[in-house]
Amino acid sequence: MKCLLVASESAEVLFYWTDPEFHIRVQEQYGPTSDDGEGFEECLYIAVNGDGEENEDDLRRKIFVIKKLTEVMFGMVTLSSTLLRKELRPQDTEQRRALWRRLQGLLETYSRLREQDQSFLVEAVERLIHPTLCEQCIEFLERRLVQQLNSSAERAGEEVQHAFILVHTKLLAFYSSRNASTLSSSDLLTLMLMVQHLHPSNPEIDDSSPEDIQDTTADPEVFYTPEPSPPEHPADWCSPSVELGRTDMEAPMFQFVDPDIQMAEDSLQTLQMNPPDPATPTRVFLETTLKEGFFPMMPHSMYSLPLWPGITLVLITKIPSSQVAMSIYHFLETVAKLEKRLKDGQEGAVPQRGHTPIQDLRSKMDKFIRVLGNNEIQTSLLQKAWAEFKAKAFSRGGPGLSRQLVPYCRNLHTQLCGVFRQCFVSGSCSTQRLSPSLQDRALTMVQDKLLDWKDFLLVKSKRNITMVSYLEEFPGLVHFIYVDRAAGQMIAPSLNMTERASSELGKGPLAQYIKSKVWSLVGTARRYLQKGYTTVTQRDGDYYLCYFLWFENETGYKLEVVDIPSPPDSAPIGMLAWDYYRKLLRYYSKSHSSEVVKCYELFTMHLGVIPSDYVLQHCSQLARKLWEPSRIPLL
Repeated sequence: MKCLLVASESAEVLFYWTDPEFHIRVQEQYGPTSDDGEGFEECLYIAVNGDGEENEDDLRRKIFVIKKLTEVMFGMVTLSSTLLRKELRPQDTEQRRALWRRLQGLLETYSRLREQDQSFLVEAVERLIHPTLCEQCIEFLERRLVQQLNSSAERAGEEVQHAFILVHTKLLAFYSSRNASTLSSSDLLTLMLMVQHLHPSNPEIDDSSPEDIQDTTADPEVFYTPEPSPPEHPADWCSPSVELGRTDMEAPMFQFVDPDIQMAEDSLQTLQMNPPDPATPTRVFLETTLKEGFFPMMPHSMYSLPLWPGITLVLITKIPSSQVAMSIYHFLETVAKLEKRLKDGQEGAVPQRGHTPIQDLRSKMDKFIRVLGNNEIQTSLLQKAWAEFKAKAFSRGGPGLSRQLVPYCRNLHTQLCGVFRQCFVSGSCSTQRLSPSLQDRALTMVQDKLLDWKDFLLVKSKRNITMVSYLEEFPGLVHFIYVDRAAGQMIAPSLNMTERASSELGKGPLAQYIKSKVWSLVGTARRYLQKGYTTVTQRDGDYYLCYFLWFENETGYKLEVVDIPSPPDSAPIGMLAWDYYRKLLRYYSKSHSSEVVKCYELFTMHLGVIPSDYVLQHCSQLARKLWEPSRIPLL
């Protein structure tokens, strides 16, 4: 297969040539193409690494992460490449810079967490292990916080469906209201990533011992002498370490400044010192399963309320107009099925009688457009696209259900995505929200509840599970990671290492070496799992590494091993960007329809001097020991 393509700097195709084999491959993957490039409407993702620190799997995973982030940020707009391009590259330069900075920051946060945090390494949620406190917090969220918020007149029609408390990246408590859909592990991990981006952990503070941690809720006393011009970074303006330590010799010297320059600098300072309203929520689009069916990108609002540095309360609310989003997805699904049917050659006249999908689409779309009205430009465009579609499909002289309808299906698809963009993406989050005073009350309630626990929680998050408690029963065991893929949760001893704190292995070369071996084991296990292997044992120098994947029913009975299907070539194994394990569970459950199937993974690292028979025995016993705590119903 050969291809030569000439493109502009803005990725516009100027000329291309392909041999027949390449042309056939493109047609199979993207459909027929025309000379004007109509078939090349998909976005092209390119990831590059030049220093050798990332392999092909890492780059592929990063691409899928950015796709997941755009889906959570823009919802069904991502189903139209035309509209997605407008969202990712706004015409306004400042808006574009702000959006790109946000996406760049999210990717940098993801890369940092994947290199430092075991939960993001294996893409599963790590719970903070303290059953008594967790149970008290869940009860508090249910009976006091969520109940009071949802009964308040200041909620502007929003309904809190999920509330959870994070200590760094560890989950302390999680509560979903009774009428809420289950929050998927993929969405929860993405929300945790976004929270870490909004409120990044500070190792110098977060790793301190309880006696070193000071209450940071009170504002420090700062004596500030204005500079004649703003510094390079806005964060340097009110730094106590700079201003409080200044002597008279370091005070800024008086100097003459041109009035026009001073006015421009004052304006720049105003722009730099005007952060977004913290009470404004973040619009997120999450998977929802209701009695009406499955909806992949439903609009919600996310309120990320920092209780103290490293501890955050997160509220996920359902917005009043979500029914509109459900209707739009229903129409998009129906139009997509119709387009596929027409491409497959299933043509014919439109039935005049009977309850058929096309007649159902006609009646519901007519009603939907009447409800929307025609005040907005995007609604008018949808009304025009629908009128053109009906003229072709339903008129007596029209072609009926034929391939001639395909362009009209695509136009209708784009305009539906445009209405979704108008209703839920274009700045609607700032006008409809929980009132700032209601958010403050929620913040205060949780702070009062956790005030006596906050120092303990900050330390506990770095020492969640210790290896000492396992060494007597499992001599030679160096480290393990246990993952419940059905619940999307994991358990592992701490491996955090910073300048001021370390794991049980210390913070020298040995600890870094062990950490690198654990990260390498996860990568090796994924490569073999992609080939269909569920068990991997490897002797690596002075250590013995093992990986196991198995299935159980609800009572803990181990089910028989079956051939594992390989994921698509481009899809990474994980739960964050592409939920491989959910698809794996669905595949396995087909042969066990009468029982609930669970999936587990265990990664272990032993000293190499331990005989292999003992290592395998340890792994079996460790899995049984860890099974019971993993049943705590926190999600």
